[in-house]
This record gives sequence, C-alpha cells and structure tokens, in this order.
Amino acid sequence: MMKLTVQKTLLLIATAMLALGLSTAQAGGAKNGYSKQKVVYHVNNIHSAKGAFRNIKNHLNAVGDENVEIIVVTHSSGAFSLVDGAMGKKDPKSGKPYNFNDTIASLANRGVKFQICANTIRGKKIDKNKISEFAEIVPSGVAQVAELEQNGYVYLKP
Repeated sequence: MMKLTVQKTLLLIATAMLALGLSTAQAGGAKNGYSKQKVVYHVNNIHSAKGAFRNIKNHLNAVGDENVEIIVVTHSSGAFSLVDGAMGKKDPKSGKPYNFNDTIASLANRGVKFQICANTIRGKKIDKNKISEFAEIVPSGVAQVAELEQNGYVYLKP
C-alpha cells in the first residue's frame, strides 16, 4: 500500500476540488462560455426600439434562450413599440409606420418579458386595447428599471 505524505494528500484534494469546480461551472454555464444572465433593456425612444429588439435577438442567440432572463421596460415614446400601429410614428429611414407586433411575439415566445409604463399610457393617452398582449403594465417605467437593477439585473440601453 502506498503511503501518502501530507503534501501529496493536499495536492490530491486540491486537484479533485479544481476538477469538480470546473465541471460544475461548465454544467451551469450558458452556451458560448457565457454565464447565466439577468438583463433589463431600457427602451424610452421609438426610434431606438428596432435596434434594441435586434440586440435582444442577438443576445438570445449568443447566450441561449434558457440561459438569460430579459425584461424590456418601455416608457416615453419607446412605449409605442408595444402599441399596435405605433400611433402613426414613422421610421425616419423608410418612411413606413413602425410595426413591432411580429418581433415582439417572436421575442416573447423565446421568453422575453415586456413592460410598459402606466404613467406613459396616461400621459400619452394610449388606448389600452391597442397595447400588445405580451406587455405587462407597470406603475412607472423608470422606477421599474431601478427596481430590476436593485434585484440583480444588468442594465442595457441600446
């Protein structure tokens, strides 16, 4: 029988712990080497919504739908991205009215949550019947962003 010295025993324990730690990290990690993530995307301008939604799609593709929790908080003119017909707002490049219905449905089906500010709904007189079925109304968009950050969500503003 082989006699182990204290140094050899400690080395074996350290090696086993390192191997266990690596396999645990690999098992719990997201695809492409990213960790699991919680992110709040802040959209307060209709003109940046298209880019924001594209960023979210790319984010999901990189990390994997099951490895990221994304909440989109909208207020001000950004809230119109969650309103059917976007209240006639037009893309300055194409001149066509914004319509995010298909994009929102696609992202929601991948687990993205959408929130719209009640203050904006009141202030801009948005018809609640035209708000996307995927949107949750929150009392205040800016307060919601702060709340999510306090709860560990990383803030992104495209």
